[in-house]
Formats: sequence, structure tokens, C-alpha cells
Amino acid sequence: MKIFIIDDDESMLELQSVLLAEAGHEILSSTQSGGALEQIRASKPDCVITDIMMPEIDGIQILKQIRDDEDLAETKVIIVSSKSFEFDRRQAMKMGAAGFITKPINPETYINQVDSAFSDQIDMTFWGVRGTLPVPGPRAYKYGGNTSCVTLEFSKGEFFIFDAGSGIKELSNHLLATRGGKLNAKIFISHPHWDHINALPFFVPLYIPGNEFEVLGASHAGTSMRELISAQMDDVYFPITMKEFGSRVYFRDLTQGEYEVDGISVKTFLLSHPGNCLGYRVDYNGRSICYVTDNEYFLPDSPQHNPNYVEKLGAFIEGTDALITDCTYLDDEYPTKVGWGHSCVSQVVEAAHQANVKNLYLFHHDPDQDDTKIDEKFAQSKAALEKLGSSTVVLAPAETDKVTL
Repeated sequence: MKIFIIDDDESMLELQSVLLAEAGHEILSSTQSGGALEQIRASKPDCVITDIMMPEIDGIQILKQIRDDEDLAETKVIIVSSKSFEFDRRQAMKMGAAGFITKPINPETYINQVDSAFSDQIDMTFWGVRGTLPVPGPRAYKYGGNTSCVTLEFSKGEFFIFDAGSGIKELSNHLLATRGGKLNAKIFISHPHWDHINALPFFVPLYIPGNEFEVLGASHAGTSMRELISAQMDDVYFPITMKEFGSRVYFRDLTQGEYEVDGISVKTFLLSHPGNCLGYRVDYNGRSICYVTDNEYFLPDSPQHNPNYVEKLGAFIEGTDALITDCTYLDDEYPTKVGWGHSCVSQVVEAAHQANVKNLYLFHHDPDQDDTKIDEKFAQSKAALEKLGSSTVVLAPAETDKVTL
């Protein structure tokens, strides 16, 4: 691939050139932004990598000029800048950048960051798959013992976090190790039960200046998402308050509906669970992911069974590439847990099959279940789908498992 690099910092230009050349790319470069556009037009590179803050012409102007030139329509532009502000990233993406990399670059991850701008992939990672309570010790070696947290990382840098159970602490450790904790992200809360919010105060990137987060979720009986998160950090329960956050943190109350978040379509659906609990559907460039927990599919012979609700939820998850959903109980465990707001194997499998779900991810396992019980749940789900002649594939993800879509 032919790559043209523009950076007035000669040492940074040389570092990027060496890394990209070692990865097998053809490199052209310039420290002068003023004459770079003519060189780009003449060489027609596959990709332009440019700094923002440069004399003569800044990187955003170069981006605009390339995007306005029909002859360069196929040329991707990646911004590499020390400007870590969310405004600058958002502006670059809105103007057509394929990626935004923050300086100083990490030589170990730089090539992957550049490659991701061309792959247009979504990385879905599980940081906690348990429900209700963390499960420590040997009972949880295979699947992990942390509670709900899943991330979606998009090729252009958008980063979505779903729920803040104890798994978000593992995510925090990962971010500190791989990017120094630097992050701009959206945090979607399904509902404020403890296992979905109580590890948020342990998410270290919230305390790092320069980071930016928006926390989104449903309000409860007039209590806003900001108030719900703040309440659990009241000094009666926790040694510090949200005032200690060093990052910029915003809050948004959601209802059932359709939203655009970071330019990505996000739909919400109120689930069958005590209180306001939202399921999320993310649609991005022909792919979709549904995060639907906590949710109770009552058995068809139950007086609480609501066919209209089942039909509407089925339409919400219809045809999704990935359904991450509450499958808390084995069928023989469920009769003593009716009304607790969680589902059993047979109903989850039936719903996924009827909605033509491509991949079903079993999630939110009961804390009394050890790894062998989850193995059993997976085996029963697989057998049930085979009996139905279903094309749906079932998976039982473990902590830190990553799936690329």
C-alpha cells in the first residue's frame, strides 16, 4: 500500500515511516504541508497520514481538500495528532477521516491502528459475563468471574462500553496497559442494579484529565442517570464522589427509541425486568449487535407471558449478527426464579431462532453456577437449536474473549 505522511516534526515522521515500511508499505513523505496536496495529487496514494498542527496548512484543511477532490475519492486520510480533544476527533471523523490516532504513538499498536482504518471492523470484547455477583476462585476459571461489561471498538476510533459491572475494572487495567488510560467513550447502562453500575467508580480512565465520557441510560421515576450514578458514590457508601473525576463526564437520559451516537445508529428497547431496563441495538455499515440484558421471557403457559412483548422484542433483534442476551438459568432452575427478571435456556433459544439471529451469545450467568453448569447451559442451547433445525449459532463467551465483526 502506498502511504503519504505529512508531519512537520521530523522525528515523528521518521518513526512512522520506519514502522510502516517495516510492515511492507511504500512510503512518501513531506515535512511541508503547503506543497503536500500537489504531491498527493501526483502520486495518488492509498492513504494520507497527516498531523493537524502545522504551519502553512493544518491537517484539517488538508483533509477537506482531499475529500473535495474527486480524483482522490478512494484515498483514505488518517489524522495523527497530539490533540486528544474529543471535539477534534469528532470534527475529523465528520469531515471524512478514516481514523484518528493520538500522539505520542505507541510503536506496538500503531500498525494495527492504521490497518483498522482500512478494515472497517468492529471488535466486540467481553470483560465480564456473570450476573448479580462476581464469582471468584476455581469455580470460574474457564469463563471468568466478573459481572456485566462488553465493549465495541470501531475502526474509526469510536468506543462503546455496555454496563459497568466488575468487568469494567478488567477493561480499565487493559486500557492502562495498552494506551495509558487515554480514552474517549460512550458508556451505555442497561439499568442501575448493582451488578451493572457498581464498578464504575473503579474505572481509572474517568480520573484522567483529557479523557471524555458520556454515560447513557434510562432515568427511573424522575431520578436521572446522573443522579443514579452519583448516589452510589455518596460519601455514606464510597470514599470519593464524582467531583474527583478528572475527565469530562456527561450524562444523557434515554427512553425507548432511536438515537445517533458518535454517528452510529443506536436503538433502545424497554425490557421485561423490574424498573426501567434498556436493551440496545447498534447498527453499523451492514452489521448489527444487540445487547439485551436483563430480560425475562416468561414461559408460554405462564399468566405473565405476553405474546405482544415477545413479538416486539423479536422485531428489535431480528436478523442481528450478534445477540448478547440474558440466559441466567437452566430450564430446571427457572421454576423457583419466576418473576426475578431473568430467562432460561429454552425461551432464549426459541426467541433467537424465531428472530433469525445469526450468533447467540449466552450472558449473565447465575452466581451459583460454576463453569460446568455454564458448559451444560451451552450444550442444552446447542442441542435445542439443532432440534429446531436453526441456522443460529450459539456461543458461550469467556472473559476477555474478542470477536471481530
